[in-house]
Amino acid sequence: MLSPKKNKFRKAFKGKIKGIARKGSMISFGSFGLQAVEPGRLTSNQIESARRTISRAVKRTGRFWNRVFPHLPITAKPIEVRMGGGKGGLSHYVARVYPGTMLFELDGMDCDMAKKAFALASEKLPFAAKFVKKEEGVYATHG
Repeated sequence: MLSPKKNKFRKAFKGKIKGIARKGSMISFGSFGLQAVEPGRLTSNQIESARRTISRAVKRTGRFWNRVFPHLPITAKPIEVRMGGGKGGLSHYVARVYPGTMLFELDGMDCDMAKKAFALASEKLPFAAKFVKKEEGVYATHG
């Protein structure tokens, strides 16, 4: 599971996921990408599950880039605990994902194989994502 080596603060505010992605919204490394359409949170387990699905679908050919990392700590109180007593302990880490964020990238394979791999991976995610292809400086989206 992915988690940061150290945090400045042990517990963080929830925050809102409003607006669109300012950074990390274009294909930077590969030729094909999986881009978020809706806002949401990705847990480290969901990122790992999608990564393993993509790896199996492409049969470990080409290059793969993971563009999201879970930095935000999420706290939870134990089950059947009464109200009060402060904020709960650390449960897991998530990545805030804004619409337009590039989640994963692939290179070194044909378009059909990448599209199939990203279709399988998008089923593991808690929000909608679309396949994006890089074409000579112009981005073409394929639903």
